[in-house]
Amino acid sequence: MVNFDSMFSMQGMLFTLMLLGWFLKRIGVITDSGKSMLMDLVIDVTLPCSIVKSFQMEFSAEVVHSCLVIFIVAVVIQIGSFLLGFVLYPKADPRHKKVLQYATICSNAGFLGNPIAEGIFGSLGLLYASVYLIPQRTFMWSAGLTYFTTSPDKKTLAKKVLTHPCIIAVFIGFFLMFTQLQLPAFLNETIASIGNANTPISMMLIGTILAGVPFRSLAEKSVCYYSFVRLFLMPLLVWVGCRLFALDALVTGVSVVLAAMPAASVTAIMAAKYGADAEFATRCVVFSTLISMATIPLWCIFLVSGM
Repeated sequence: MVNFDSMFSMQGMLFTLMLLGWFLKRIGVITDSGKSMLMDLVIDVTLPCSIVKSFQMEFSAEVVHSCLVIFIVAVVIQIGSFLLGFVLYPKADPRHKKVLQYATICSNAGFLGNPIAEGIFGSLGLLYASVYLIPQRTFMWSAGLTYFTTSPDKKTLAKKVLTHPCIIAVFIGFFLMFTQLQLPAFLNETIASIGNANTPISMMLIGTILAGVPFRSLAEKSVCYYSFVRLFLMPLLVWVGCRLFALDALVTGVSVVLAAMPAASVTAIMAAKYGADAEFATRCVVFSTLISMATIPLWCIFLVSGM
Protein backbone atom coordinates (compact mmCIF):
# COMPACT_ATOMS: atom_id res chain seq x y z
CA MET A 1 0.00 0.00 0.00
CA VAL A 2 1.34 3.42 -0.95
CA ASN A 3 2.06 5.60 2.09
CA PHE A 4 0.71 8.94 0.86
CA ASP A 5 0.88 10.46 4.37
CA SER A 6 4.66 10.04 4.41
CA MET A 7 4.93 11.40 0.87
CA PHE A 8 2.92 14.54 1.63
CA SER A 9 4.80 14.99 4.91
CA MET A 10 8.15 15.11 3.10
CA GLN A 11 6.85 17.56 0.52
CA GLY A 12 5.33 19.70 3.27
CA MET A 13 8.64 19.74 5.12
CA LEU A 14 10.42 21.05 2.01
CA PHE A 15 7.95 23.92 1.70
CA THR A 16 8.13 24.70 5.43
CA LEU A 17 11.93 24.98 5.32
CA MET A 18 11.67 27.12 2.20
CA LEU A 19 9.12 29.43 3.82
CA LEU A 20 11.36 29.73 6.88
CA GLY A 21 14.20 30.95 4.66
CA TRP A 22 11.80 33.36 2.93
CA PHE A 23 10.63 34.73 6.30
CA LEU A 24 14.15 35.12 7.70
CA LYS A 25 15.22 37.01 4.57
CA ARG A 26 12.18 39.28 4.63
CA ILE A 27 12.70 40.29 8.28
CA GLY A 28 16.44 40.82 7.78
CA VAL A 29 17.81 37.94 9.87
CA ILE A 30 19.49 36.61 6.71
CA THR A 31 21.13 39.47 4.80
CA ASP A 32 22.51 39.43 1.25
CA SER A 33 25.97 38.66 2.62
CA GLY A 34 24.46 35.90 4.77
CA LYS A 35 22.75 34.44 1.71
CA SER A 36 26.09 34.43 -0.13
CA MET A 37 27.72 32.67 2.83
CA LEU A 38 24.98 30.03 2.89
CA MET A 39 25.47 29.49 -0.85
CA ASP A 40 29.20 28.83 -0.41
CA LEU A 41 28.49 26.59 2.59
CA VAL A 42 26.10 24.43 0.55
CA ILE A 43 28.26 24.16 -2.60
CA ASP A 44 31.61 23.68 -0.83
CA VAL A 45 30.68 21.78 2.35
CA THR A 46 27.21 20.27 2.89
CA LEU A 47 26.61 19.11 -0.71
CA PRO A 48 29.99 17.31 -1.03
CA CYS A 49 29.44 15.58 2.32
CA SER A 50 25.91 14.57 1.24
CA ILE A 51 27.32 13.12 -1.99
CA VAL A 52 30.01 11.08 -0.20
CA LYS A 53 27.39 9.83 2.26
CA SER A 54 25.04 8.77 -0.56
CA PHE A 55 27.64 6.49 -2.15
CA GLN A 56 28.22 4.53 1.05
CA MET A 57 26.22 1.41 0.26
CA GLU A 58 26.90 -2.32 0.28
CA PHE A 59 28.59 -3.35 -2.96
CA SER A 60 28.85 -7.09 -3.58
CA ALA A 61 28.57 -9.52 -6.50
CA GLU A 62 24.90 -10.13 -5.65
CA VAL A 63 24.17 -6.41 -5.62
CA VAL A 64 25.92 -5.97 -8.97
CA HIS A 65 23.89 -8.79 -10.53
CA SER A 66 20.51 -7.71 -9.17
CA CYS A 67 20.99 -4.00 -9.89
CA LEU A 68 22.75 -4.10 -13.25
CA VAL A 69 19.54 -3.60 -15.21
CA ILE A 70 18.35 -0.62 -13.17
CA PHE A 71 21.81 0.92 -13.48
CA ILE A 72 21.77 0.57 -17.28
CA VAL A 73 18.25 2.02 -17.40
CA ALA A 74 19.37 4.97 -15.27
CA VAL A 75 22.36 5.64 -17.54
CA VAL A 76 20.10 5.58 -20.62
CA ILE A 77 17.66 7.95 -18.88
CA GLN A 78 20.46 10.39 -18.04
CA ILE A 79 21.82 10.34 -21.59
CA GLY A 80 18.30 10.81 -22.93
CA SER A 81 17.66 13.68 -20.50
CA PHE A 82 20.93 15.32 -21.53
CA LEU A 83 19.94 15.11 -25.21
CA LEU A 84 16.39 16.30 -24.51
CA GLY A 85 17.85 19.41 -22.93
CA PHE A 86 19.19 20.44 -26.34
CA VAL A 87 15.90 20.05 -28.22
CA LEU A 88 13.14 20.99 -25.75
CA TYR A 89 14.10 24.61 -25.14
CA PRO A 90 15.19 26.08 -28.51
CA LYS A 91 13.68 29.56 -27.94
CA ALA A 92 14.50 29.94 -24.26
CA ASP A 93 16.48 32.91 -22.98
CA PRO A 94 20.17 31.79 -22.69
CA ARG A 95 20.19 32.35 -18.89
CA HIS A 96 16.93 30.40 -18.59
CA LYS A 97 18.15 27.66 -20.91
CA LYS A 98 21.04 26.78 -18.57
CA VAL A 99 18.55 26.34 -15.74
CA LEU A 100 16.09 24.31 -17.82
CA GLN A 101 18.79 21.98 -19.15
CA TYR A 102 20.26 21.38 -15.69
CA ALA A 103 16.82 20.84 -14.16
CA THR A 104 16.04 18.31 -16.91
CA ILE A 105 18.98 16.03 -16.15
CA CYS A 106 18.65 16.18 -12.37
CA SER A 107 15.63 15.97 -10.12
CA ASN A 108 14.88 15.81 -6.41
CA ALA A 109 14.96 12.00 -6.60
CA GLY A 110 17.65 11.76 -3.93
CA PHE A 111 15.54 13.29 -1.17
CA LEU A 112 11.98 12.44 -2.23
CA GLY A 113 12.64 9.41 -4.44
CA ASN A 114 14.32 7.01 -2.02
CA PRO A 115 11.66 7.02 0.72
CA ILE A 116 8.83 6.97 -1.83
CA ALA A 117 10.41 4.02 -3.68
CA GLU A 118 10.77 2.18 -0.35
CA GLY A 119 7.18 2.96 0.63
CA ILE A 120 5.79 1.62 -2.65
CA PHE A 121 8.16 -1.21 -3.51
CA GLY A 122 9.75 -2.18 -0.18
CA SER A 123 13.43 -2.66 0.69
CA LEU A 124 14.33 -3.94 -2.80
CA GLY A 125 12.80 -0.80 -4.25
CA LEU A 126 15.03 1.28 -1.97
CA LEU A 127 18.10 -0.64 -3.12
CA TYR A 128 17.16 -0.13 -6.78
CA ALA A 129 16.55 3.56 -6.14
CA SER A 130 19.98 3.95 -4.53
CA VAL A 131 21.65 2.41 -7.58
CA TYR A 132 19.47 4.44 -9.96
CA LEU A 133 20.74 7.65 -8.39
CA ILE A 134 24.43 6.91 -9.08
CA PRO A 135 24.30 7.98 -12.78
CA GLN A 136 22.15 11.01 -11.94
CA ARG A 137 24.58 12.22 -9.29
CA THR A 138 27.48 11.65 -11.69
CA PHE A 139 25.77 13.54 -14.55
CA MET A 140 24.60 16.46 -12.42
CA TRP A 141 28.15 17.13 -11.20
CA SER A 142 29.89 16.51 -14.53
CA ALA A 143 27.85 17.27 -17.66
CA GLY A 144 25.40 19.36 -15.61
CA LEU A 145 28.14 21.55 -14.17
CA THR A 146 29.26 22.56 -17.68
CA TYR A 147 25.94 24.37 -18.20
CA PHE A 148 26.96 26.95 -15.61
CA THR A 149 30.75 26.87 -15.84
CA THR A 150 32.40 28.79 -18.66
CA SER A 151 36.10 29.06 -19.52
CA PRO A 152 38.13 30.30 -22.49
CA ASP A 153 39.09 26.76 -23.61
CA LYS A 154 38.10 23.13 -23.04
CA LYS A 155 41.21 22.37 -20.98
CA THR A 156 40.47 25.16 -18.52
CA LEU A 157 36.80 24.15 -18.40
CA ALA A 158 37.72 20.51 -17.69
CA LYS A 159 40.06 21.63 -14.90
CA LYS A 160 37.34 23.79 -13.31
CA VAL A 161 34.82 20.94 -13.47
CA LEU A 162 37.19 18.22 -12.22
CA THR A 163 38.35 20.32 -9.26
CA HIS A 164 34.83 21.31 -8.21
CA PRO A 165 34.14 20.14 -4.62
CA CYS A 166 31.09 18.14 -5.70
CA ILE A 167 33.01 16.31 -8.47
CA ILE A 168 35.79 15.49 -6.00
CA ALA A 169 33.08 14.15 -3.67
CA VAL A 170 31.78 11.91 -6.49
CA PHE A 171 35.27 10.48 -7.02
CA ILE A 172 35.67 9.84 -3.29
CA GLY A 173 32.21 8.27 -3.17
CA PHE A 174 32.95 5.90 -6.04
CA PHE A 175 36.27 4.91 -4.44
CA LEU A 176 34.63 4.14 -1.11
CA MET A 177 31.80 2.21 -2.77
CA PHE A 178 33.98 0.03 -4.99
CA THR A 179 36.68 -0.64 -2.39
CA GLN A 180 34.20 -0.92 0.50
CA LEU A 181 36.79 0.95 2.56
CA GLN A 182 35.43 1.91 5.96
CA LEU A 183 36.33 5.39 7.18
CA PRO A 184 37.14 5.89 10.86
CA ALA A 185 33.90 6.11 12.83
CA PHE A 186 34.44 9.73 13.92
CA LEU A 187 35.09 10.83 10.31
CA ASN A 188 32.13 8.87 8.95
CA GLU A 189 29.81 10.37 11.56
CA THR A 190 31.14 13.86 10.82
CA ILE A 191 30.47 13.49 7.08
CA ALA A 192 27.01 12.04 7.74
CA SER A 193 26.10 14.83 10.17
CA ILE A 194 27.16 17.57 7.75
CA GLY A 195 25.48 15.76 4.83
CA ASN A 196 22.22 15.51 6.78
CA ALA A 197 22.24 19.30 7.14
CA ASN A 198 22.26 19.77 3.37
CA THR A 199 18.49 19.56 2.80
CA PRO A 200 17.42 22.09 5.48
CA ILE A 201 20.15 24.58 4.60
CA SER A 202 19.51 24.21 0.85
CA MET A 203 15.76 24.70 1.18
CA MET A 204 16.16 27.73 3.47
CA LEU A 205 18.63 29.18 0.96
CA ILE A 206 16.04 28.73 -1.81
CA GLY A 207 13.57 30.52 0.45
CA THR A 208 15.92 33.51 0.66
CA ILE A 209 16.02 33.62 -3.14
CA LEU A 210 12.23 33.26 -3.26
CA ALA A 211 11.95 36.39 -1.10
CA GLY A 212 12.73 38.44 -4.19
CA VAL A 213 10.32 36.59 -6.50
CA PRO A 214 6.74 37.90 -6.99
CA PHE A 215 4.36 35.00 -6.25
CA ARG A 216 2.20 35.87 -9.24
CA SER A 217 5.13 34.99 -11.53
CA LEU A 218 5.47 31.41 -10.23
CA ALA A 219 3.19 29.96 -12.91
CA GLU A 220 4.66 31.74 -15.92
CA LYS A 221 4.48 29.92 -19.26
CA SER A 222 8.06 28.61 -19.37
CA VAL A 223 7.87 27.33 -15.78
CA CYS A 224 4.62 25.50 -16.55
CA TYR A 225 6.20 24.02 -19.68
CA TYR A 226 9.22 22.80 -17.71
CA SER A 227 6.97 21.27 -15.04
CA PHE A 228 5.07 19.40 -17.76
CA VAL A 229 8.38 18.05 -19.12
CA ARG A 230 9.72 17.09 -15.69
CA LEU A 231 6.57 15.64 -14.11
CA PHE A 232 4.74 14.10 -17.07
CA LEU A 233 6.71 13.81 -20.32
CA MET A 234 9.91 12.31 -18.90
CA PRO A 235 8.26 9.63 -16.71
CA LEU A 236 5.93 8.79 -19.60
CA LEU A 237 8.90 8.27 -21.94
CA VAL A 238 10.61 6.12 -19.31
CA TRP A 239 7.46 4.02 -18.84
CA VAL A 240 7.04 3.51 -22.61
CA GLY A 241 10.72 2.55 -22.96
CA CYS A 242 10.55 0.04 -20.11
CA ARG A 243 7.41 -1.53 -21.54
CA LEU A 244 8.91 -1.76 -25.04
CA PHE A 245 11.88 -3.69 -23.64
CA ALA A 246 9.60 -5.77 -21.37
CA LEU A 247 11.57 -4.90 -18.25
CA ASP A 248 10.68 -6.25 -14.83
CA ALA A 249 7.72 -4.47 -13.21
CA LEU A 250 9.80 -3.44 -10.19
CA VAL A 251 12.57 -1.98 -12.34
CA THR A 252 9.95 -0.15 -14.39
CA GLY A 253 8.17 1.16 -11.31
CA VAL A 254 11.29 2.50 -9.60
CA SER A 255 12.56 4.08 -12.84
CA VAL A 256 9.27 5.84 -13.57
CA VAL A 257 8.73 7.09 -10.01
CA LEU A 258 12.23 8.57 -9.80
CA ALA A 259 11.91 10.09 -13.28
CA ALA A 260 8.71 11.82 -12.09
CA MET A 261 10.37 13.79 -9.29
CA PRO A 262 10.33 17.64 -9.36
CA ALA A 263 13.31 19.92 -10.02
CA ALA A 264 16.26 19.45 -7.68
CA SER A 265 16.63 22.20 -5.10
CA VAL A 266 20.30 22.54 -6.05
CA THR A 267 19.18 23.96 -9.43
CA ALA A 268 18.38 27.31 -7.85
CA ILE A 269 21.59 27.26 -5.81
CA MET A 270 23.75 26.56 -8.88
CA ALA A 271 21.98 29.32 -10.82
CA ALA A 272 22.62 31.81 -8.01
CA LYS A 273 26.22 30.72 -7.57
CA TYR A 274 27.19 30.91 -11.25
CA GLY A 275 25.26 33.93 -12.50
CA ALA A 276 22.27 32.34 -14.21
CA ASP A 277 18.71 33.49 -13.43
CA ALA A 278 18.33 32.34 -9.81
CA GLU A 279 14.78 33.70 -9.51
CA PHE A 280 13.66 31.76 -12.57
CA ALA A 281 15.38 28.62 -11.23
CA THR A 282 13.61 29.09 -7.90
CA ARG A 283 10.25 29.36 -9.68
CA CYS A 284 10.99 26.06 -11.46
CA VAL A 285 11.86 24.34 -8.17
CA VAL A 286 8.93 25.74 -6.20
CA PHE A 287 6.25 25.31 -8.87
CA SER A 288 7.31 21.79 -9.96
CA THR A 289 7.50 20.67 -6.31
CA LEU A 290 4.04 22.10 -5.66
CA ILE A 291 2.51 20.38 -8.71
CA SER A 292 4.32 17.13 -7.87
CA MET A 293 2.15 16.82 -4.76
CA ALA A 294 -0.59 15.78 -7.19
CA THR A 295 1.37 14.10 -9.98
CA ILE A 296 3.57 11.78 -7.88
CA PRO A 297 0.59 10.09 -6.17
CA LEU A 298 -1.09 9.71 -9.58
CA TRP A 299 2.00 8.01 -11.03
CA CYS A 300 2.22 5.76 -7.95
CA ILE A 301 -1.42 4.70 -8.29
CA PHE A 302 -0.92 4.07 -12.03
CA LEU A 303 2.17 1.93 -11.46
CA VAL A 304 0.78 -0.06 -8.54
CA SER A 305 -2.46 -0.81 -10.40
CA GLY A 306 -0.46 -2.18 -13.33
CA MET A 307 1.71 -4.53 -11.26
